Amino acid sequence: MLELSPAITRQYIDAVAVFDALAEATEEAAQVRGGMYWHAGPASAPESKYLVRTSPTGAETSLGPRTPETQAIYDKFMQRKQASTERLTGLKAALDQQQRLNRALRVGRVDPLVVALLNRLASTHLSEHFRVVGTHALYAYEAAAGVRLEADALATRDIDLLWDTRKRIIFSTQLARVDSSMLGVLKKVDPTFRIRQSQKYTAVNKDGFEVDIIRRVRTDDDPHPIKLSDADEDFWVAQPRRASVLLDSPGFSAVIVATNGTMARINTVHPATFVAFKRWMAGQPDRDPLKRRRDVLQADAVQVLVEQYLPQI
Repeated sequence: MLELSPAITRQYIDAVAVFDALAEATEEAAQVRGGMYWHAGPASAPESKYLVRTSPTGAETSLGPRTPETQAIYDKFMQRKQASTERLTGLKAALDQQQRLNRALRVGRVDPLVVALLNRLASTHLSEHFRVVGTHALYAYEAAAGVRLEADALATRDIDLLWDTRKRIIFSTQLARVDSSMLGVLKKVDPTFRIRQSQKYTAVNKDGFEVDIIRRVRTDDDPHPIKLSDADEDFWVAQPRRASVLLDSPGFSAVIVATNGTMARINTVHPATFVAFKRWMAGQPDRDPLKRRRDVLQADAVQVLVEQYLPQI
């Protein structure tokens, strides 16, 4: 593995600070979505006014007649909304600048499609239902350690998303709010994604990049098989062996950077779990020999990375 230069390290730290600040500002802005206005009273008393709260969808709720208390609510809301708008505008401009610097200094090397997919999951509030597992987890570990692993360890043309079946009802509700299907969510990033008919837990785009969605092996009251929506074309989720180990693992999160400078937060499993799982996979007699060798390479790389650069975890 190769340590990043001081210039790249400084730029990464600065860029992540802006990225995280914008994420916090976006959450705060959600609390003041919609608006407030004073509605004139009935014809018999047009001088009286009522405070009305409007939602982003246009729904209206009366908060009562104009009083010192409702006036204070209105003033506080408008102040918060203005401050939130100004902060968001400034941080978005700062993020654009940081992403240009990322690109100029070649801070990142992740496929921009991966970053776009992760940001789509985050913006639709679906990311909390998934963990990135498999090879792409290495990008989180190397970003946190400030190093770059050799290319052979990172070579892959697919991303594995581990879905948490324990939250399936909440997931279905949120998915229905943002799209008709999980495939539809992916198509907002790349409209060429299609479900593979021979492997229905996989979507592939025109460039051959694949997104696999997996789950833990059926247990307790898990339904099986599971389709992520009622849409005609959507994922039927696969259940590989011992996926529950990855689901129950402590989490690990880092901001990764694409080759075009864009950034996303990736949520994955703890490095120790990754190492143990890869060693277990390499020991399976039915594992493809080529994949077995890569399993060992990745496990060795992450173990050294943690020992040398992330001993605190």
